[in-house]
Amino acid sequence: MYQSPGFAGAASRRYAAVHAGSRVESATPHGLIKILFEELLLAMDACAAALEHGDRTRANDKHLRALSIVHALDSSLDFERGGDIAVSLAVVYRETRKLMLAAHQDGNSAHVRRAHAIVAEIATAWNQIG
Repeated sequence: MYQSPGFAGAASRRYAAVHAGSRVESATPHGLIKILFEELLLAMDACAAALEHGDRTRANDKHLRALSIVHALDSSLDFERGGDIAVSLAVVYRETRKLMLAAHQDGNSAHVRRAHAIVAEIATAWNQIG
């Protein structure tokens, strides 16, 4: 039976979506944020790589994914209970958005790499908490 070259890629993407869905369903609130950080870092890596290879379509797709995740992280902040930590994270997320938008405007992956470094530091600290 012949399978088109895109078949394996499509099947792989469906499997990844099912795997991600099951991870989310069984995650604790702390685990959900960990998953968001992981997905954000992956999207940033893919965006930077696409920019470096001149693939604006893929870069745009990953850029939008990254911004969507940053928005989700930002909107999950609880300023009443989180106090100064929530305020500091809001500043980090604002800087991340600013760098991602700069990368989108000028096509420079260095902005994405700087944003990635900032988020990676926060993600590492988050992983150590749980």
